[in-house]
Amino acid sequence: MAHLCGPLDAHLRAIESALQVKVAHRFEQFRVEGPKAKAQRAMEVIQALYEMARGPIPPEQVQLMLNGNTALDNPGEDALAMQTRRGEVRGRTPNQARYLENMAAHDITFGIGPAGTGKTYLAVACAVDALERSAVQRIVLTRPAVEAGEKLGFLPGDLGQKVDPYLRPLYDALYDLMGFDKVQKAFERQQIEIAPLAFMRGRTLNHAFVILDEAQNTTPEQMKMFLTRIGFGSKAVVTGDVSQIDLPRTQLSGLIDAERVLKRVDGIGFTRLTSADVVRHPLVARIVDAYEARSPSAEEAEPARRRRNT
Repeated sequence: MAHLCGPLDAHLRAIESALQVKVAHRFEQFRVEGPKAKAQRAMEVIQALYEMARGPIPPEQVQLMLNGNTALDNPGEDALAMQTRRGEVRGRTPNQARYLENMAAHDITFGIGPAGTGKTYLAVACAVDALERSAVQRIVLTRPAVEAGEKLGFLPGDLGQKVDPYLRPLYDALYDLMGFDKVQKAFERQQIEIAPLAFMRGRTLNHAFVILDEAQNTTPEQMKMFLTRIGFGSKAVVTGDVSQIDLPRTQLSGLIDAERVLKRVDGIGFTRLTSADVVRHPLVARIVDAYEARSPSAEEAEPARRRRNT
Protein backbone atom coordinates (compact mmCIF):
# COMPACT_ATOMS: atom_id res chain seq x y z
CA MET A 1 0.00 0.00 0.00
CA ALA A 2 2.86 2.38 0.78
CA HIS A 3 4.38 1.73 -2.65
CA LEU A 4 1.02 2.26 -4.37
CA CYS A 5 0.22 5.55 -2.63
CA GLY A 6 3.79 6.89 -2.55
CA PRO A 7 5.49 8.91 0.21
CA LEU A 8 2.81 10.95 2.01
CA ASP A 9 0.32 9.78 -0.67
CA ALA A 10 2.33 11.64 -3.34
CA HIS A 11 1.18 9.31 -6.14
CA LEU A 12 -2.47 9.86 -5.25
CA ARG A 13 -1.96 13.63 -5.14
CA ALA A 14 -0.36 13.44 -8.63
CA ILE A 15 -3.41 11.57 -9.93
CA GLU A 16 -5.73 14.17 -8.40
CA SER A 17 -3.80 17.06 -9.93
CA ALA A 18 -3.52 15.53 -13.41
CA LEU A 19 -7.11 14.29 -13.71
CA GLN A 20 -8.92 16.88 -11.57
CA VAL A 21 -10.51 14.26 -9.31
CA LYS A 22 -10.58 13.60 -5.57
CA VAL A 23 -9.04 10.34 -4.31
CA ALA A 24 -9.63 9.10 -0.76
CA HIS A 25 -8.74 5.75 0.74
CA ARG A 26 -9.07 3.88 3.99
CA PHE A 27 -6.73 0.93 4.09
CA GLU A 28 -7.33 -0.99 0.83
CA GLN A 29 -10.63 0.75 0.00
CA PHE A 30 -10.38 3.60 -2.54
CA ARG A 31 -13.00 6.20 -3.42
CA VAL A 32 -12.65 8.47 -6.49
CA GLU A 33 -14.93 11.48 -6.99
CA GLY A 34 -15.10 13.44 -10.23
CA PRO A 35 -16.47 13.33 -13.79
CA LYS A 36 -17.19 9.75 -14.85
CA ALA A 37 -14.53 9.50 -17.57
CA LYS A 38 -11.80 11.03 -15.40
CA ALA A 39 -12.78 8.96 -12.38
CA GLN A 40 -12.63 5.81 -14.48
CA ARG A 41 -9.22 6.85 -15.78
CA ALA A 42 -8.02 7.44 -12.21
CA MET A 43 -9.16 3.97 -11.19
CA GLU A 44 -7.29 2.46 -14.15
CA VAL A 45 -4.11 4.21 -13.03
CA ILE A 46 -4.57 3.09 -9.41
CA GLN A 47 -5.15 -0.49 -10.58
CA ALA A 48 -2.00 -0.33 -12.72
CA LEU A 49 -0.02 1.04 -9.76
CA TYR A 50 -1.31 -1.78 -7.57
CA GLU A 51 0.00 -4.34 -10.07
CA MET A 52 3.43 -2.64 -10.01
CA ALA A 53 3.62 -2.14 -6.24
CA ARG A 54 5.98 -5.00 -5.39
CA GLY A 55 8.61 -2.31 -4.89
CA PRO A 56 8.86 1.49 -4.76
CA ILE A 57 7.33 3.24 -7.79
CA PRO A 58 9.30 6.29 -8.99
CA PRO A 59 7.29 9.51 -9.48
CA GLU A 60 8.29 9.71 -13.14
CA GLN A 61 6.58 6.34 -13.77
CA VAL A 62 3.33 7.73 -12.38
CA GLN A 63 3.65 10.79 -14.62
CA LEU A 64 4.24 8.57 -17.65
CA MET A 65 1.07 6.64 -16.87
CA LEU A 66 -0.87 9.89 -16.59
CA ASN A 67 0.47 11.38 -19.85
CA GLY A 68 -1.67 9.23 -22.11
CA ASN A 69 -3.48 5.96 -22.58
CA THR A 70 -0.54 4.34 -24.35
CA ALA A 71 1.67 4.95 -21.31
CA LEU A 72 -0.50 2.50 -19.36
CA ASP A 73 0.63 -0.32 -21.62
CA ASN A 74 3.72 -1.54 -19.80
CA PRO A 75 6.36 -2.66 -22.33
CA GLY A 76 6.95 -5.72 -20.12
CA GLU A 77 9.95 -7.41 -18.60
CA ASP A 78 10.75 -9.15 -21.89
CA ALA A 79 11.17 -5.82 -23.71
CA LEU A 80 14.55 -5.21 -25.34
CA ALA A 81 17.13 -3.76 -22.93
CA MET A 82 20.46 -2.03 -23.59
CA GLN A 83 23.39 -2.78 -21.25
CA THR A 84 25.25 0.33 -20.05
CA ARG A 85 27.20 1.52 -17.01
CA ARG A 86 23.87 2.56 -15.48
CA GLY A 87 22.57 -0.98 -15.88
CA GLU A 88 19.76 -1.92 -18.21
CA VAL A 89 18.15 0.84 -20.29
CA ARG A 90 14.64 -0.05 -21.46
CA GLY A 91 11.91 1.83 -23.21
CA ARG A 92 9.53 3.34 -20.66
CA THR A 93 6.61 3.46 -23.07
CA PRO A 94 5.43 1.14 -25.87
CA ASN A 95 6.69 3.58 -28.53
CA GLN A 96 10.11 3.77 -26.90
CA ALA A 97 10.25 -0.05 -26.73
CA ARG A 98 9.32 -0.16 -30.44
CA TYR A 99 12.06 2.39 -31.15
CA LEU A 100 14.66 0.14 -29.48
CA GLU A 101 13.37 -2.88 -31.41
CA ASN A 102 13.60 -0.95 -34.69
CA MET A 103 17.21 0.01 -33.97
CA ALA A 104 18.05 -3.63 -33.26
CA ALA A 105 16.27 -4.94 -36.38
CA HIS A 106 17.15 -2.29 -39.00
CA ASP A 107 20.42 -0.92 -40.34
CA ILE A 108 18.86 2.57 -40.63
CA THR A 109 16.29 3.82 -38.12
CA PHE A 110 14.45 7.14 -37.86
CA GLY A 111 13.21 8.37 -34.50
CA ILE A 112 10.87 11.34 -34.93
CA GLY A 113 9.11 13.08 -32.06
CA PRO A 114 8.97 16.08 -29.72
CA ALA A 115 11.48 17.12 -27.07
CA GLY A 116 11.87 14.86 -24.07
CA THR A 117 10.84 11.57 -25.69
CA GLY A 118 14.28 9.96 -25.37
CA LYS A 119 15.15 9.94 -29.08
CA THR A 120 18.82 10.82 -28.63
CA TYR A 121 19.34 9.14 -25.26
CA LEU A 122 18.01 5.77 -26.41
CA ALA A 123 20.01 5.96 -29.64
CA VAL A 124 23.21 6.65 -27.69
CA ALA A 125 22.32 3.78 -25.31
CA CYS A 126 22.05 1.42 -28.28
CA ALA A 127 25.39 2.67 -29.61
CA VAL A 128 27.10 2.19 -26.23
CA ASP A 129 25.62 -1.30 -25.92
CA ALA A 130 26.86 -2.22 -29.42
CA LEU A 131 30.35 -0.91 -28.64
CA GLU A 132 30.51 -2.80 -25.33
CA ARG A 133 29.49 -6.02 -27.12
CA SER A 134 32.08 -5.36 -29.87
CA ALA A 135 29.24 -5.43 -32.41
CA VAL A 136 30.77 -2.22 -33.80
CA GLN A 137 34.28 -0.81 -33.60
CA ARG A 138 33.35 2.83 -33.01
CA ILE A 139 30.56 5.31 -32.41
CA VAL A 140 30.18 8.34 -34.68
CA LEU A 141 27.89 11.13 -33.46
CA THR A 142 27.01 14.05 -35.69
CA ARG A 143 24.52 16.88 -36.01
CA PRO A 144 24.15 19.93 -38.25
CA ALA A 145 25.75 23.09 -36.85
CA VAL A 146 22.63 25.29 -37.02
CA GLU A 147 21.85 27.95 -34.41
CA ALA A 148 18.40 27.83 -32.82
CA GLY A 149 17.18 31.22 -34.01
CA GLU A 150 20.35 33.06 -32.96
CA LYS A 151 23.47 34.12 -34.81
CA LEU A 152 26.42 33.27 -32.61
CA GLY A 153 29.01 34.77 -34.93
CA PHE A 154 32.70 33.93 -34.57
CA LEU A 155 33.56 31.32 -31.95
CA PRO A 156 37.15 31.30 -30.62
CA GLY A 157 39.34 28.22 -30.20
CA ASP A 158 40.32 25.21 -32.29
CA LEU A 159 37.88 23.11 -34.32
CA GLY A 160 36.84 20.97 -31.35
CA GLN A 161 36.10 24.02 -29.21
CA LYS A 162 34.12 25.65 -32.02
CA VAL A 163 31.76 22.72 -32.55
CA ASP A 164 31.45 21.61 -28.90
CA PRO A 165 28.45 23.90 -28.15
CA TYR A 166 26.45 22.29 -30.97
CA LEU A 167 27.27 18.75 -29.84
CA ARG A 168 26.99 19.16 -26.06
CA PRO A 169 23.74 17.11 -25.71
CA LEU A 170 25.55 14.12 -27.22
CA TYR A 171 28.40 14.48 -24.72
CA ASP A 172 25.86 14.64 -21.88
CA ALA A 173 24.25 11.34 -22.94
CA LEU A 174 27.65 9.65 -23.29
CA TYR A 175 28.84 10.79 -19.86
CA ASP A 176 25.61 9.61 -18.28
CA LEU A 177 25.72 6.17 -19.92
CA MET A 178 29.46 5.44 -19.82
CA GLY A 179 31.00 7.67 -17.18
CA PHE A 180 33.42 10.57 -17.74
CA ASP A 181 36.67 8.58 -17.51
CA LYS A 182 35.55 5.84 -19.86
CA VAL A 183 34.33 8.36 -22.43
CA GLN A 184 37.66 10.20 -22.35
CA LYS A 185 39.58 6.96 -22.88
CA ALA A 186 37.26 6.02 -25.76
CA PHE A 187 37.97 9.40 -27.38
CA GLU A 188 41.72 8.83 -26.99
CA ARG A 189 41.44 5.39 -28.64
CA GLN A 190 39.21 6.93 -31.35
CA GLN A 191 36.36 4.59 -30.45
CA ILE A 192 34.07 7.62 -30.21
CA GLU A 193 34.06 10.45 -32.73
CA ILE A 194 31.89 13.56 -32.66
CA ALA A 195 31.82 15.75 -35.77
CA PRO A 196 29.64 18.33 -37.53
CA LEU A 197 27.56 16.94 -40.36
CA ALA A 198 29.45 19.06 -42.90
CA PHE A 199 32.58 16.95 -42.32
CA MET A 200 30.87 13.65 -43.23
CA ARG A 201 31.00 14.11 -47.00
CA GLY A 202 33.25 11.66 -48.81
CA ARG A 203 33.52 9.21 -45.91
CA THR A 204 32.49 5.55 -45.77
CA LEU A 205 31.77 4.34 -42.24
CA ASN A 206 32.29 0.59 -41.82
CA HIS A 207 31.63 -1.29 -38.54
CA ALA A 208 30.33 1.88 -36.90
CA PHE A 209 27.21 3.00 -35.06
CA VAL A 210 26.36 6.40 -36.54
CA ILE A 211 23.82 8.80 -35.00
CA LEU A 212 22.56 11.94 -36.71
CA ASP A 213 20.92 14.17 -34.09
CA GLU A 214 18.70 17.24 -34.72
CA ALA A 215 18.08 15.94 -38.25
CA GLN A 216 15.17 18.34 -38.77
CA ASN A 217 17.84 20.99 -39.47
CA THR A 218 19.37 19.12 -42.40
CA THR A 219 18.59 19.88 -46.03
CA PRO A 220 17.45 17.04 -48.33
CA GLU A 221 20.92 17.08 -49.91
CA GLN A 222 22.61 16.76 -46.51
CA MET A 223 20.27 13.94 -45.48
CA LYS A 224 21.02 11.99 -48.66
CA MET A 225 24.74 12.56 -48.14
CA PHE A 226 24.56 11.25 -44.57
CA LEU A 227 22.48 8.16 -45.34
CA THR A 228 24.87 7.13 -48.12
CA ARG A 229 27.85 7.14 -45.71
CA ILE A 230 26.81 3.84 -44.12
CA GLY A 231 29.17 0.95 -44.82
CA PHE A 232 29.39 -2.77 -44.05
CA GLY A 233 28.59 -3.81 -40.48
CA SER A 234 27.25 -0.37 -39.62
CA LYS A 235 24.02 0.99 -38.21
CA ALA A 236 22.66 4.53 -38.57
CA VAL A 237 20.05 6.25 -36.40
CA VAL A 238 18.47 9.57 -37.40
CA THR A 239 16.65 11.58 -34.71
CA GLY A 240 14.75 14.85 -34.96
CA ASP A 241 11.75 16.94 -34.01
CA VAL A 242 9.88 18.34 -37.03
CA SER A 243 8.19 20.96 -34.83
CA GLN A 244 11.52 22.68 -34.07
CA ILE A 245 13.05 23.42 -37.47
CA ASP A 246 15.69 26.20 -37.44
CA LEU A 247 16.27 26.30 -41.21
CA PRO A 248 15.32 29.35 -43.32
CA ARG A 249 11.60 29.41 -44.06
CA THR A 250 12.14 28.68 -47.75
CA GLN A 251 14.23 25.56 -47.06
CA LEU A 252 12.59 22.11 -46.91
CA SER A 253 13.70 19.98 -43.97
CA GLY A 254 15.67 16.89 -44.94
CA LEU A 255 13.96 14.89 -42.20
CA ILE A 256 10.46 15.57 -43.54
CA ASP A 257 11.65 14.84 -47.07
CA ALA A 258 13.34 11.57 -46.02
CA GLU A 259 10.23 10.29 -44.26
CA ARG A 260 8.21 10.78 -47.45
CA VAL A 261 10.81 9.34 -49.80
CA LEU A 262 12.02 6.37 -47.73
CA LYS A 263 8.93 5.17 -45.86
CA ARG A 264 8.51 2.14 -48.16
CA VAL A 265 12.21 1.22 -48.46
CA ASP A 266 13.04 -2.20 -46.97
CA GLY A 267 15.61 -2.18 -44.19
CA ILE A 268 14.67 1.27 -42.86
CA GLY A 269 12.57 1.59 -39.72
CA PHE A 270 10.50 4.61 -38.66
CA THR A 271 9.30 5.28 -35.10
CA ARG A 272 6.94 8.14 -34.31
CA LEU A 273 7.06 9.32 -30.70
CA THR A 274 4.40 11.60 -29.18
CA SER A 275 3.82 13.68 -26.06
CA ALA A 276 2.71 10.45 -24.31
CA ASP A 277 6.35 9.32 -24.54
CA VAL A 278 7.82 12.41 -22.84
CA VAL A 279 10.05 11.35 -19.94
CA ARG A 280 10.98 14.80 -18.66
CA HIS A 281 9.04 17.05 -16.30
CA PRO A 282 5.27 16.47 -16.77
CA LEU A 283 4.87 20.08 -17.91
CA VAL A 284 6.90 19.24 -21.05
CA ALA A 285 4.16 16.93 -22.33
CA ARG A 286 1.51 19.59 -21.72
CA ILE A 287 3.64 22.23 -23.46
CA VAL A 288 4.09 19.96 -26.49
CA ASP A 289 0.32 19.31 -26.65
CA ALA A 290 -0.46 23.03 -26.37
CA TYR A 291 1.83 23.96 -29.27
CA GLU A 292 0.50 21.11 -31.42
CA ALA A 293 -3.07 22.23 -30.74
CA ARG A 294 -2.27 25.83 -31.67
CA SER A 295 -0.79 25.25 -35.14
CA PRO A 296 -0.94 22.66 -37.94
CA SER A 297 1.59 19.86 -37.92
CA ALA A 298 4.97 20.43 -39.51
CA GLU A 299 4.10 18.01 -42.32
CA GLU A 300 1.04 20.11 -43.24
CA ALA A 301 2.74 23.46 -42.72
CA GLU A 302 5.83 22.70 -44.78
CA PRO A 303 4.13 22.42 -48.22
CA ALA A 304 2.07 25.55 -47.48
CA ARG A 305 5.20 27.46 -46.51
CA ARG A 306 6.92 26.38 -49.71
CA ARG A 307 3.90 27.41 -51.83
CA ARG A 308 3.90 30.89 -50.28
CA ASN A 309 7.51 31.38 -51.24
CA THR A 310 7.30 30.16 -54.87
